[in-house]
Amino acid sequence: MMKHAFAAAALLLCAGPAFADERPSQAVIDAYLAATFGKAPPEWQARIKPDETLAVCNTTRNNPSSAESDAILKRESARVSYPADGKFLGDWKKGYQVANNGRGGQFSDPPNTVSGGNCFACHQLDPKEVSYGTLGPSLAAYGKDRKYDPETIKDAYTKIYNSMAVVPCSNMPRFGVNKVLDEQQIKDVMAYLFDPESPVNK
Repeated sequence: MMKHAFAAAALLLCAGPAFADERPSQAVIDAYLAATFGKAPPEWQARIKPDETLAVCNTTRNNPSSAESDAILKRESARVSYPADGKFLGDWKKGYQVANNGRGGQFSDPPNTVSGGNCFACHQLDPKEVSYGTLGPSLAAYGKDRKYDPETIKDAYTKIYNSMAVVPCSNMPRFGVNKVLDEQQIKDVMAYLFDPESPVNK
């Protein structure tokens, strides 16, 4: 059964425009994922099960209703953990390293691999960098343009920690909630965005 479900899902995924508006049943999708990660260790198996918010985003194809959006914002906002010391900015030089590091969270990573944010994969940050993604908006002059406003700094921390607390079904990873980055790493990335001495703001 699993083999047939896997084949059916693969066929629909690869069939092209003729099946563009067709969606496999959730059972077929679940079977496809289970077959894909069938040999993964238990901790990886747990990672393919969506939480309540992601399940809504998957079901609605990232287009939740107003009521669902409100529920997502409320639920995900409650999951944001702010720094106990009240300080949101770390070391911008370390923040650059985090933003430029795409390692972590992969099968091939050795134990104790330090994950990065891989921010340059989606955003322009330092205007002098020539290689960056365009899936997300440019963040060049991010702090400077926002006049280093304290409330804006807190809002940015929220977005990095849990993007869905700001935008329901955001494409941006939930770095803090999913423990991709720890608090200090997020603070360092924040400094890279907001410190006046950061190349982002030059």
